[in-house]
Amino acid sequence: MKLAVVGVWVSAIAVSLAGPELLVGQQGASKIAYVNTQAILKQTPGYVKAESTFTKELEGYRVEVQKLQATLDSAASDFDQQSVMLSPTQRAAKRKDLQAQQQKLEQRTQELQQRAATRERELLDPIQSKVNSVIEGIRAAGNYAIIFDVSSPNNGIVTADKGIDLTQRVVQQLKAGS
Repeated sequence: MKLAVVGVWVSAIAVSLAGPELLVGQQGASKIAYVNTQAILKQTPGYVKAESTFTKELEGYRVEVQKLQATLDSAASDFDQQSVMLSPTQRAAKRKDLQAQQQKLEQRTQELQQRAATRERELLDPIQSKVNSVIEGIRAAGNYAIIFDVSSPNNGIVTADKGIDLTQRVVQQLKAGS
């Protein structure tokens, strides 16, 4: 699982709802640009380390779930082999035990998924905030009305002029420590 950015720039919705008059300022049409936040993040200082940390922690969670699953599978296999020799009461007790183990596995899996999501946010939020700050600074300094994120799914942009792509400019400022 890789760290992922959730859509950062949703101001495009405001433009589509408010109409084109929002884009017209006192001095004519305002500027529009776009960035690819996924490409920016991959080049942001600290992202590779955060992703590596997250991947290692996630692997630990996977190993734990696999061990629990193997234990459950082994118990189920033992039950299948021994069930003909067990009394109905013993079979019912073993079945109940297997169901409890299955429930424990599902609960632990859910806990680990929640822990992974929380940890992902802990690692990514500071980096994402820095990226957003640089993008906002470029937007304000360049007097851009809107900056779209083309890495967001269903962003609605089919094609765009590469001249309005600010991705490398953001990366340069992040690497420069701005």
